Parts: sequence; C-alpha cells; structure tokens
Amino acid sequence: MGASSGIGLASARVLLRSGMKLGLAARRTEELARLADEFPGRVEYASIDICSPDAPAALYALIEALGGMDIYFHVAGIGYDNPTLDPEREAKIVNTNATAFARMVSAAYKWMRDAGVRGQIAAVTSVAGTNGIGNMSAYSASKKFAQAYLVAMRQLAFTDKSGVDFTDIRPGWTTTALLKEGKQYPLQMTLDHVVPLILSAINHRRCVAVIDWRWAIVVALWRLVPNCLWVRMGRATQTLV
Repeated sequence: MGASSGIGLASARVLLRSGMKLGLAARRTEELARLADEFPGRVEYASIDICSPDAPAALYALIEALGGMDIYFHVAGIGYDNPTLDPEREAKIVNTNATAFARMVSAAYKWMRDAGVRGQIAAVTSVAGTNGIGNMSAYSASKKFAQAYLVAMRQLAFTDKSGVDFTDIRPGWTTTALLKEGKQYPLQMTLDHVVPLILSAINHRRCVAVIDWRWAIVVALWRLVPNCLWVRMGRATQTLV
C-alpha cells in the first residue's frame, strides 16, 4: 500500500525481481501499470485512496484478484514540516498518517484473522515517532500514533491467537519525494541502502526495526532525554530534521 513512489516502489521492484507475486496499490497507478507490464502475470494493482472510507473494500477486492495475501506492507503516508501550523496541513497529516493508517492496518488484520492466515503486517513509521518534534508536530505525533497502534494490534493478535505478526519499520531520512529538493538532511540515506534493510527486517519478522544503525543510536539517545529537557532542545532536534 503506497507502491507508486519512494520506498514502496523500490521495495516492489526488488520483490518482483526475486520472483514474488504482488498486489500493488496507490492513488496514482501509472508506475504500477509499468511494473505489471515489466513483470507479466505477477502483478495485480488498484487505485486506492487510504483516506477514503471505501479503501478497505478496495483492498479486499485486490486481495481477491491476487488470490490471497500473506504479507500486508503499508508504506502510504505524507510528511512535511509545518512550522507555521497551518491547521489544514496539520489535519491532513494526521488524517493520512494516523486515521487512514488505522483504517488500513485494521482492515488487513481483520482479513488475515477471518481467513485464518498466519501472516504478517509490516508498516513504515519513522524515527520521528520517538518524541514530539516542534516544527513537525503533526508528523511526529502521527508516527507515534502508528507505533502505538502496531503495539496494540500485536497485543490483539496475541489475544486472538491469530498468529499474525507485526513489523514496525522506523527509517531515518531517506531520499524520496517527501524530502525537500536540493536540501541535504543529516544522516540521509539512499533507497539502495534502506530497502534491503527493510526487506531483511520483514523477512526476519522483527517487531521493530530502526533503519539504520546510526539512527538506532540517535533514537536510543533521544529516549534518554526527559520531556522537561526535550522541550528546550528545539534547535538541537531541528538539526536532525
């Protein structure tokens, strides 16, 4: 879900080259159609807007066309800073990264549980979900929501005895269209570096994977900072965002 660009598109291409059959979804389908032509017989695709209440039904139709689903991989999301706190931008970020995230992850889990598939749900959140970041308030909060939601779903899966695993993938800055063109971000990573690490985390069914080791150190340090000090570290955190 979210396969038309960035991490989603790059991951799809690697998985198709490995011989997997994929169901691809995004709002825009031009790139998905190209992959279907490039890998005939191994791609089903659909236009799905995760912010629409009809998105779960569209997902289920895609699963049926695919012939089933073992792994649901959620990469769809938006991200930008909003230091002026434009209310509509804040709401759009939360609607996409939190509300729509819950809509699709819950729909995928419900399908696996009801179908008796002991599958896996993997989702890209972000290192930004570690704590609230002032100039990215809605973005960091929405990613924190996504991380907590995955923990809750993991608990539900244990209670249900469904056998569904969850993998929370937390990359640092990655060169995609979400980053401002021409700006160099600290510890910025390429897709060629990030995608193999993400797919390895999914393959090993890890619960949480911070991408990469440098960001794992940063996140570990961030977690040690008490909130009373964190709120005074605005300039320091902005050097990494």
